[in-house]
Amino acid sequence: MRLRALLDTDALGLKLLGGEDELDRTVRGVMTTDLRDPSRYLSGGELVLTGLAWRRNAADSEPFVRILVQAGVAALGAGEAELGDVPDDLVMACARHRLPLFAVHESVAFATITEHVVRQVSGERAGDLAAVVDRHRRMMTAGPAGGGPDVVLDLLGSDLDLRAWVLSPTGRLIAGSKVGGPALPPEACAKLAAEHLAAARTGRRGPHRLILGTTTYSLFPIRSSGRSPQASRDVRETVLSDWLLAVEADAGDWPEERLDLLHGVTQLIAVERDRRDAARTVRRRLAQEVLELVQTGAAPAEIAARLRVAAPVLLPGLGAAPHWQVVVARVEWDGADIEAGPVAQSLLEEILVDPLATGPEPSDRIAVAHTGDEAIALVPLPAVSSEHDGSETGVLADALLTAVRAPLSAGLEDDGRVTLGVSAAVHSAEGLRGALEEARHARRVAAARPGRVCAAGHQELASHVLLLPFVPDDVRRAFTARLLDPLRDYDRRHRAELIPTLEAFLECDGSWTRCASRLHLHVNTLRYRVGRIEQLTSRDLSRLEDKLDFFLALRMS
Repeated sequence: MRLRALLDTDALGLKLLGGEDELDRTVRGVMTTDLRDPSRYLSGGELVLTGLAWRRNAADSEPFVRILVQAGVAALGAGEAELGDVPDDLVMACARHRLPLFAVHESVAFATITEHVVRQVSGERAGDLAAVVDRHRRMMTAGPAGGGPDVVLDLLGSDLDLRAWVLSPTGRLIAGSKVGGPALPPEACAKLAAEHLAAARTGRRGPHRLILGTTTYSLFPIRSSGRSPQASRDVRETVLSDWLLAVEADAGDWPEERLDLLHGVTQLIAVERDRRDAARTVRRRLAQEVLELVQTGAAPAEIAARLRVAAPVLLPGLGAAPHWQVVVARVEWDGADIEAGPVAQSLLEEILVDPLATGPEPSDRIAVAHTGDEAIALVPLPAVSSEHDGSETGVLADALLTAVRAPLSAGLEDDGRVTLGVSAAVHSAEGLRGALEEARHARRVAAARPGRVCAAGHQELASHVLLLPFVPDDVRRAFTARLLDPLRDYDRRHRAELIPTLEAFLECDGSWTRCASRLHLHVNTLRYRVGRIEQLTSRDLSRLEDKLDFFLALRMS
């Protein structure tokens, strides 16, 4: 708003004491202060209100006014309640520095002026931004891409002084404010994403509020354009793939106009999201074609021809045939009639993006198909030198799990589960079928583990753990009960700790000295406990076969 508008509002009781030629200045905010040097709290464009408590004598006015001018304030309002008339030395100092000066009548509270200015400024900014947002929306829907989410976030920062970020459901930073404060750290991104997912599962309407340290964030869901919250039969169909807008502000006290404006911003970002999803159509089709060839036993030459078509699309400008990895995912919901394949497909397209990568483009190098209840990703890797097998530069199950487990677990609540399997890298069409089976086996190993989000890689398939998930439950229970129940019963009656002793003994490869040291026992005490284990189970822990049986029983229990 303009300074001139303040004089036209009789309720504010302002009287102009100087600076009539400067009344077209724009007011961007209000600050009340009685500090001798308030510069650290000024950013420019403020109407400064003061009760003159900083003034001890006439010499204090000049330096105070000079500080305000250097900070770029719009005007000064001096209250008459403390000293009566505004001192002449202050009037003269403001005149010398061409700073507009108002006298505030003693009957008018500073809070009244502040409320009026804030209401006017917020309304004008919102109106200006709404016009810009509307223009941007028309640009994006009628022509080429409007610049991505960054353009919209820049508008929020410049027009409403709001810092904001667009995050994926796994907490990956897709776009964010570039000025006005420190970057949003990855751990904060993950916590914001987790809160968003948890709130979405409970059905709470956005925006959702979260305090991290001393900072309050408001979280707005970004839904696919043209899809209302009620359009999906079940929130679980989209909760693991929807983006969110995190705003560094408490939206709890915002007027409806500003909330509507932020919802409009999320719709703009949703348009960009839809464009990215539309661009995935070609990659999805390529993945589906390759998958069908592999599963139907097509000739390697035919699969290789299809891969040569896919390579330039997935890795433009690579110039060499890539290596490939296969990642399999399954999303399961207890008692829900949800088509799981598309849900897993959307999720896998997001979580396979490097969590440290920003922007929507990195996801353009992933092709994901779905068949039945599982999604299958074809991940291209740059060809590597002969002394490497390619896995070091590809998807690692442990790293993938670390990046996505915490946020996704919040969205899965108590009724959902995500399991992932990762193959080794292959460099030919002949190896692709084996990679698919390898990834599927790894996913089954992950499914046998506890937890809402689990992953396993190809490295684990050379271990005994590959066999354990495929042992029938009744066989597992009978096997472990026969070996371990006598020891558990004895421990319960005598507090003898035979089970912990057995675990330590096996982990120390049967070394009496190392095991006794780990358990802080005398070797003779350890020998007594092992003897008791052998007596209760009729097994001999000096025999490899019995050691292996105990080891597997502990793993399956």
